[in-house]
Amino acid sequence: MASNESNQPLLAAAAAAEDKKAEDIRILALDPSESGLTDYFLICNGTNDRQNLAISDEIELRLKREFGVYPNSVEGRRQAEWILMDYVDFIVHVFSPEKRAFYGLERLRKSATSLSVEELNAELKAKVAATRKLPAKAAKKASSRSVANKAAPKKATKKKAPTKKVGKAVGKKAGKKAPAARRAR
Repeated sequence: MASNESNQPLLAAAAAAEDKKAEDIRILALDPSESGLTDYFLICNGTNDRQNLAISDEIELRLKREFGVYPNSVEGRRQAEWILMDYVDFIVHVFSPEKRAFYGLERLRKSATSLSVEELNAELKAKVAATRKLPAKAAKKASSRSVANKAAPKKATKKKAPTKKVGKAVGKKAGKKAPAARRAR
């Protein structure tokens, strides 16, 4: 299986395809012994060539914006019947319905495991939770420190905020003479 770093862009790519109304979105986890090419295929289709372009553009834009990742290569944009985007850890295939039925990548990769976005998301959350686990004593100390640190700044900001607001209001109403009048008393 791939690492967390490759799962997050893969999930973002699937979400981008879904946002552009891609149909029949599937994620195939490829068998490492059969494919040294990549870890996952993201396969989807649009209803026409323009939608296929919109789906691939949205995937590319979102991955660039959120992760700073560009595809190594993109093939098929001109015809837009089968657009292939190579992100090394995963490859995105955006098909027209006819080309998807004709080539049948799901049939060719019989050893691949079909994953849903929810399953991949759950796997990612489990890996993140496992890496964040701390020993019980360390977790207790960290939580008591964070509670103490959170309480102190809140009290300080409550005291400081009203005095600033009052000072500004007094300065606006009375002008520059108000501070001098206070000092004289």
